[in-house]
Amino acid sequence: MTSILFHLKIEFNTLKLHSFMWGSLMFFRKRRLPLRVSDLMSTPPITAGEDTPIEEIAKIMWDNRVGSVMIVDGEGVLVGIITERDILYSVANNKVGKGLPAYMIMTENPVTVSPDTLIIDAISRMRKANVRHLPVVDGSNKPLGMLSLRDVTDALLTLFHILHGEYY
Repeated sequence: MTSILFHLKIEFNTLKLHSFMWGSLMFFRKRRLPLRVSDLMSTPPITAGEDTPIEEIAKIMWDNRVGSVMIVDGEGVLVGIITERDILYSVANNKVGKGLPAYMIMTENPVTVSPDTLIIDAISRMRKANVRHLPVVDGSNKPLGMLSLRDVTDALLTLFHILHGEYY
């Protein structure tokens, strides 16, 4: 009687399935399922204008249960990002309650990705730039969504559940 052992090897950008069968005979099959930013990103994009008061930005974050807001110009082109860290900076430096516009505290020209970027590349960009949020933009630099560390963590949790035979 022969037995079949399936070994699942996970890499951040690819799910590979290897099949090993009886004795010295080995059959090798490889399946690649490249994960892209579009598979994990949150949509719709949460945006605000450059002149939006920072107090309103904080309210937008709270209401949408997100940790960042993309700042766009009048044509909808991404010009910056405000994160929870920026809001903390504003509170710690007594900038709240003064009606300061978003452009005063935003990070200009944030690191971005396209929807077709491989997850492994997006995670590398996040790590190198030391950020937890990557705006996902189209070819005209208009926001399509956001890839957050939370999105990546949720995907990893799902993969771990699959590895442990807990399908949901």
